[in-house]
Amino acid sequence: MIKEKNYLIHPSYLLLGLVILGISSLFLGFSFAYLYNRVESGIPPVKLPSLFYANSLILITTSLVLHWTKKQYLVDATRNYKIGLSFALFLSLFFLLAQILAYKQLIDSEVLLTQDNMASYLYVISALHLFHVVAGLPFLIHFLFTAIVKMKSPVSVLIYFSDISKKRRLNLLLSYWHYLDALWIYLILFFALNLYI
Repeated sequence: MIKEKNYLIHPSYLLLGLVILGISSLFLGFSFAYLYNRVESGIPPVKLPSLFYANSLILITTSLVLHWTKKQYLVDATRNYKIGLSFALFLSLFFLLAQILAYKQLIDSEVLLTQDNMASYLYVISALHLFHVVAGLPFLIHFLFTAIVKMKSPVSVLIYFSDISKKRRLNLLLSYWHYLDALWIYLILFFALNLYI
């Protein structure tokens, strides 16, 4: 068995890279299809409801909180680490709720899934992003649950913070979350700029 220190790049990082590449390809494909169909059909672009923009602030805040949480992990600040994970989870759940309300804004504005191709693209693209956020939640919940259960005594805290594999998994989680946040910003900018094309 190959020791971890012999890896040039750990397989987990390679796997995450492939996942991110696949997700990026999917969203770029949908973006180009949206733009092509809109220009060819002469259909006006869909105007995003205000909550889509507000949700960007929630995601940016989540990224900042997770970045701070990692710093707390690196300095063995148990209480702050747990607080950071809890707050990140709360913000992520708040984003999901706010996104559901954003869909309600779309429906109230009579931008319906069956209305035209452009509305369908908006629903599908934003729902796909929502799905990827939901897919990341179990990992965030697992980190918080593990921290609460295993970080009770000074010895267990020492073992927790000195676990190399746990640090790697935290890096993977944060990379995935930061990527999802950046992807959302890209989507918001893409749909907003389409109003002027």
